[in-house]
Amino acid sequence: MNTTNLIDKTILFVKQSLAQAEGGHDWFHIERVYKNALLIAATEVCDLEIVQLAALLHDIADSKFHDGDETIGPRIARRFLEEENVTSETIEHVVAIIENISFKGGNVPRKFSSVELDIVQDADRLDAIGAIGIARTFNYGGFKNRALYHPEIAPNLTMTKEEYKNNEAPTINHFYEKLLLLKDKMNTETGKQIAQERHRYMEGFLEQFYAEWEGTK
Repeated sequence: MNTTNLIDKTILFVKQSLAQAEGGHDWFHIERVYKNALLIAATEVCDLEIVQLAALLHDIADSKFHDGDETIGPRIARRFLEEENVTSETIEHVVAIIENISFKGGNVPRKFSSVELDIVQDADRLDAIGAIGIARTFNYGGFKNRALYHPEIAPNLTMTKEEYKNNEAPTINHFYEKLLLLKDKMNTETGKQIAQERHRYMEGFLEQFYAEWEGTK
């Protein structure tokens, strides 16, 4: 199967699989990450097919919606690619990217490295910051029935992976526990440049949020 047909079939598979997904982790999230990945890949020497497949399949079964099971996504991706007769080398690379892309509290080292992972991870992280990142954060907070903000509950910046997975803090805390940290965790030069502007947008949002909360603006 040529690359174009494979990508088209992957897009269809992901759209169908995520038809009922939560709004921040649905097909449109995948599409945005895919576009971000293509933008970054254009400035890197990489295997574009692996970038495309990994970007499309990276959230095929997010562990947050599967009782924290991190094996489901890689397993579904592997089965799909095997059914499409993708080479074992490509499958192993794509699955490794899916297994290592997640933030996981920011304190868990990657067990795999490649320029393709760098690209897809940056693309995914870009969708977690800026205007879209803010929208997704509050969408998920509402989905989990979390408070918007609680002045007496401070962000926890030293969470373990398990603490991060089970965290139920107010949504504003997530900015400090993840979103504002991502700018300095980008891998590629293109990702870093885009992240700078999106980071500044979030800082402006938080300034306005606190002013409105205190009734000073």
